[in-house]
Amino acid sequence: MTARIVAVCAVHALIPDAGTIGVTAIDKRPLDGAVRVGPYGVRGDVQANRKHHGGLEQAVYAYAQEDAEFWESELGRELAPGWFGENLRTEGIDVNAVVIGERWRIGDTLELEVTRHRNPCQTFARRLGGPEARGWVKRFADERRLGPYFRVVKSGAISAGDEIVVLSRPAGAPGLLDGV
Repeated sequence: MTARIVAVCAVHALIPDAGTIGVTAIDKRPLDGAVRVGPYGVRGDVQANRKHHGGLEQAVYAYAQEDAEFWESELGRELAPGWFGENLRTEGIDVNAVVIGERWRIGDTLELEVTRHRNPCQTFARRLGGPEARGWVKRFADERRLGPYFRVVKSGAISAGDEIVVLSRPAGAPGLLDGV
């Protein structure tokens, strides 16, 4: 199977949140057509808390369809693209096996570089809601299905269906989940 983008997502709405910022931008939804991605991420997206989720080093977050399907089975509900707060829902590539510094090309010009793994937070647990929210951060982290953050090396436009090409994997670089 060719690695590809299932969906490109951006914030649908800021929603009130009990955290320190008071709102969250975790409510991401798929966008139609070609979407521009620049240094701070997907055009039209919002990062309510750039200290922990965003900025240049965490401009784009990817989550795999395969990992989403695992959680759908565990939770007994559909988890549409964007549900994890991801900008990119991928398919056909193990996003948790990437290494720090690995570079991807998506579409004709977009280049991304892996910077770190996601740290699940209480905002994410509150999004889950219900009895599953209790202990969610630990459970999510323990499964080691965290997904990577990327910096944007070269801006470009991408769409659902675009191929993901791994351009380089630095020899000896730490894996995404090393030390987790």
